[in-house]
Amino acid sequence: MFTKIKIGVCLLATLFLGITCSEKLIDIPPVNPTEQDYFKTEAEFTRGVFGVYARLSDLYNFNGGTGNVLYPISFLPGDDVTVTGQNPFEHFSQLDPTNGRSDRYFNRLYQLIGRANTLLQKLSEESGVYSTAGLKDSHKGEALFLRGFAFYSLWNSYGKPPVVTERITTTAQLTQPESKGTELLDQAIKDFTDASGLLPASRSAGDRGRVTKNSANGFLGKALVFRGTEKKAVADFTAAIQAFNKITSVSLITNFTDNFAFDTENNNESLFEFQASTSAGDNVWLPNEFDGAIGTMSSFWGFFYKGNNHNNDNINFIATTKLINAFDPKDPRLALTLDTAKTLVKYIQRDKNSNSGVGSINNPRILRYADVLLLKAEATLQSGGSTSDAIDLLNQIRARARAMVAGGTVPANFSTTQTDKAIILQWIMDERFRELAAEGQRWFDLTRWHRAGYITLTNTFFDPTNATAMNFSAPKHLLLPIPLSEMDRNRNIVGNNPGY
Repeated sequence: MFTKIKIGVCLLATLFLGITCSEKLIDIPPVNPTEQDYFKTEAEFTRGVFGVYARLSDLYNFNGGTGNVLYPISFLPGDDVTVTGQNPFEHFSQLDPTNGRSDRYFNRLYQLIGRANTLLQKLSEESGVYSTAGLKDSHKGEALFLRGFAFYSLWNSYGKPPVVTERITTTAQLTQPESKGTELLDQAIKDFTDASGLLPASRSAGDRGRVTKNSANGFLGKALVFRGTEKKAVADFTAAIQAFNKITSVSLITNFTDNFAFDTENNNESLFEFQASTSAGDNVWLPNEFDGAIGTMSSFWGFFYKGNNHNNDNINFIATTKLINAFDPKDPRLALTLDTAKTLVKYIQRDKNSNSGVGSINNPRILRYADVLLLKAEATLQSGGSTSDAIDLLNQIRARARAMVAGGTVPANFSTTQTDKAIILQWIMDERFRELAAEGQRWFDLTRWHRAGYITLTNTFFDPTNATAMNFSAPKHLLLPIPLSEMDRNRNIVGNNPGY
C-alpha cells in the first residue's frame, strides 16, 4: 500500500510540477512526535506518567455535559446522599447494561489501565535514559499504583471484568477472559504492594499530589480489608494492619473542614486526592487532559450547590434523613457536613470556582488518614486483635471532632471496656457513615458488609421512611451491569452480572 502511495505521489509531482520524484521528497518526518521517537528522555517519561494521571480527570471532573459526569455512580447508591430529582443509581430502577454513564466509567478505567500498561512496557524496554537516582522506580510505582486503583474500582463496581496487565498489541488480546472471585482485587493488591516498594516517601512542593509510599500503603491496606471482608480471611486483616503501620509522617489535622477546602489541599491527612486546577481557556465542556489543551482540570462539585445553578443534570445531591439522624445534634461534624436544608456543605463551605464559574478547583479527596484509622480499627477487630486497641482508633476520630469546639464533649469516647465484637463492629460502621459522609466511600462499604453478612441491604435500609421509592434487590444491585458495548466486544465475558 505504501509503495502505491509513493508511485501516486511521484506521478502527480511529475505531471503538475515537472520535477523528478525521489524518496527524499516524500520521506518527510512527521510533524508530531511518534511512539518510535518518544520516551528518549526522562522528561518524556514524566509526561507519560502525567498521561496516566490525566485519565483520572474523567472520574472526578465535569466533562462534556449531561450524562457524562460520573459522580452519581459512587455517590448515589449508598444511604448518605439522595437527590432532588430521579437517578437510576440511587433508586436502582432502569439501571441496565445500556446505561451510558456506566459505559463511560467502565471504559475510562480501562483506558487508564491501558496507559499504565503502555508506560510499564516502555519502562521495561528503557536502557540508558535515566540518570536521576530513584526516578525510574518512582515512575514505575506511579503507573502500578494508578493501575491498582483502576482494578480496585472495577472489582467493587463490576466484579468480573478481565484483568489486563500487558499492553494490548494484537486483536486476540481484545477478548480476554472475565475474572473470577477476587482476581481483580488480587491484582490491585499486588500492584499496590509493588508500588509501595518503589515510590518515594515524600514529594517536593512542586510535585505535591503525586502518589507516595503512604498512598500505596494506604490503598494496599484498604484493598486487603476489602478482600478480608469478602473471604473472612484473618491473614488479610493482619496484612492490612502491617500496611497501615508503614504509613509515616501523617496525622489527623486539627480542623475537620481543612480536608475539604481549596486552600488546604494535600495536607497532612491526605494520602491521595485528585489534583484539580484551571487553565486559561477554562472550558469544562472540553476534554480535560492533553488531548484538549484548553480544557480545564477543575473538579465539579455542582451537584452540591443549591438551586442547580452549577448543575446541568438538574439534580442536587442532598443529605438523607438517615444521615442527619446518625449524628448527635451537638457533633460539630453535623454542621460541617450539611446545613438545615440538607445541603451537603463539605466541599462548598470553602470552595473556589474556576475561571468560568462553573467548575471548582477544590480537590476531591480520595483517601485520607481518617479512613485509614477506621479501616485499621476494623482490621484489628476482625483479626482477633485487642478490642480496646480497635476502640482507641475509633476514639481518635471522635476526639478530633469534639475538639473543634472549645470544651466540647460530643462525640464522647466509646468505652474501651466493651468486648462484644458485634457492638464494636457496629460502632465502626456507624463512625464511617458519619466521618466519611458524602465522600463517595459509602457504597463500597455497604456492598462488602452485605456480602459478609454484617448487614442486610433492603429498600427499607436505604430509606426507612419511603422504602417504596427504592427498587433495590440483592444480589442484582450489589454490582453494576457489565456494559452492553463490552459484552458485544468481548465474547469471553460469559453472561452479565446476576439479575441483569
